[in-house]
Amino acid sequence: MSLNTIMAFDYGSKRIGVAIGQQLTATTRPLDTVTVRQNKPDWDHISRLLKEWRPDLLLIGLPLAEDGGEQEMSIAARRFANRLNGRYQLPVELVDERFSSIEAEEIVVAARRSGQLKKSKVKRAVDQIAAKLIIQTWLAGQH
Repeated sequence: MSLNTIMAFDYGSKRIGVAIGQQLTATTRPLDTVTVRQNKPDWDHISRLLKEWRPDLLLIGLPLAEDGGEQEMSIAARRFANRLNGRYQLPVELVDERFSSIEAEEIVVAARRSGQLKKSKVKRAVDQIAAKLIIQTWLAGQH
C-alpha cells in the first residue's frame, strides 16, 4: 500500500487532538482539536477534516497501561478506531501512545514558559501535539 498523507487522533473523553503528516517527507504538524460530548465525537468536524486533507491512513493513539495492559481508555480508543473505519472506509492503525501525552505536556509547558503559547490554548495544544507524536512514533517504526 502506497501511503502519503497520514492523519492521527489522540482520543480523549473531552477532546480529540488531530495531527497531519506526510510519510514521504516524514513531516508532521498539529492540526486541530475535535470536541467530544457525552462520549460522542463531533463527527461533522471529523468529516470536514477528512474531506479537506484526504488522508491515506488514520492512526489512533492506543493509551495502554504502563505495563502494556488494556485500560478503560484503551477500550474507548479501540471503539473510536472501529467507528472511524466503519464510517469512512479508510485504513486505521492503532499506535502505542503510552507516553505521548506526558511528552506533549512537557513540550507545551516549555512553549508556555517561553511565551509562545497562551494559557487558554494549553489543553488543545497538548492534544494536538500528542497526535503529532503518534505519527512520529508510527513513522519511526516504519524504517
